[in-house]
Amino acid sequence: MSNLESAPVEFDCAAGPSTRVEVLTAREVPLGGPRAMRVRRTLPQRRRSLIGAWCFADHYGPQDVGPGPGMDVPPHPHTGLQTVSWLFDGEIEHRDSGGVHALVRPGELNLMTAGRGICHSEVSTPATTVLHGVQLWVALPDSARDTDRSFEHFAPEGVTVSGADVTVFLGELAGQRSPVTTFTPLLGAQVDLHPHAGAVLEVDPAFEHGVLSDRGDLEVAGCRLQPGELAYQGSGESTLALRNSGAGPGRALLLGGAPFTEELLMWWNFVGRTQEEVAEYRRLWQEESDRFGRVDGYRGDLQRLPAPALPTTRLRPRRPRGTSSPPG
Repeated sequence: MSNLESAPVEFDCAAGPSTRVEVLTAREVPLGGPRAMRVRRTLPQRRRSLIGAWCFADHYGPQDVGPGPGMDVPPHPHTGLQTVSWLFDGEIEHRDSGGVHALVRPGELNLMTAGRGICHSEVSTPATTVLHGVQLWVALPDSARDTDRSFEHFAPEGVTVSGADVTVFLGELAGQRSPVTTFTPLLGAQVDLHPHAGAVLEVDPAFEHGVLSDRGDLEVAGCRLQPGELAYQGSGESTLALRNSGAGPGRALLLGGAPFTEELLMWWNFVGRTQEEVAEYRRLWQEESDRFGRVDGYRGDLQRLPAPALPTTRLRPRRPRGTSSPPG
């Protein structure tokens, strides 16, 4: 929901003589409020806020939501981004101000383009007993950030590559291509690694990549990951080496993209360029402007999530880091 949390711990891991892998650990935050379910946030962080145009990553579950409220995020706004919903277990009901009512199911992509403004709600369905997945945001470039709101659904098929099954939901990898709309070069894929198996994936050397570990004893370029950690590999590499050294199945999410070179100002659920712009988005949301529209059919108690107060200090944009691997 929000990106106001302070930065999690981050450290570098030497993965070999020619490759540096930076490992990012997550911070646990509530999704939508203090009584809501907890999620693990790996992006943004103080030292690395972007991987390509990927600007936000929440990883949650597996969580037993049978006895509790599960996920219930009231209608809230977005600007200047796309949301990418991807589930491993459970089911989420999506409603937005573009008139879309859809279900998010495991292995099926739901991509919402906010453009100049949208609002939506996310609620786990009554039939869901275990909720497990990721919520991701993609920053839109200046040329596309005022585009119209839209929604796309895609159910990709997987392909086996050596010791892994690869399912591509954005971009292109292992001969698979996703048809959904992106505004910068991107990659998003689920990689399921067989027990005691590895795979060397051919990747675009112009991309930087992040590997989010979901389960298993995973290694990226020889660097061990704990579940919930994200490994970053900078651009300039034409392969990405993954391995599951455990006796059980391994699973990771692979995120990649061309380094995003524009400055961004991201506050709460808004992506803009200046403090004045973000303050105007907040004002319009609080005043129930048509810019964001309204969500019909949401059944929660709070019909609109109020925006927090702006900080008293000036908001500072994110300046893109270099396009190569982190310094050694």
